[in-house]
Amino acid sequence: MNTLEVYERLGLYQETQVDAWIVLSHGQRDKGRLKTQTSTGDEVHIFLDRGTPLMIGEVLRTRCGKHIAIEGAPEQVVTARCDDWETFSRACYHLGNRHIKIQVGDRWLRMLPDHVLENMLKLQGLTTLREIAVFQPEAGAYSGLSIHHH
Repeated sequence: MNTLEVYERLGLYQETQVDAWIVLSHGQRDKGRLKTQTSTGDEVHIFLDRGTPLMIGEVLRTRCGKHIAIEGAPEQVVTARCDDWETFSRACYHLGNRHIKIQVGDRWLRMLPDHVLENMLKLQGLTTLREIAVFQPEAGAYSGLSIHHH
């Protein structure tokens, strides 16, 4: 078994031959330092800047020149749905006001399980379902922007 070291991000969906994949949960994709294993059985040590989560579909380059793509791991999530946009918008506002990471779809949202927040969503008129799915939360309002504070 080889040990691969990653220090470089190439970006999303590169037109590069991918040598292997690593499957990471949302929590693992948030880390800048991580040890895991590729689809080919090689151990991978990731050494990247903290603060910028890995994205599903992103390609990394190892020190020896191999390309590794990121896949999302299915994990326990809560999916909440409703039929009208006003109720949906209000629910997103309340979760955002609590700085909760959510994935947003067409009148559905997905978050990590939290019985208090699930109850709040039900009280607002959404239906909730605990399920296993890949969780890909919104990157955030300022992700990818270069912001200079004075």
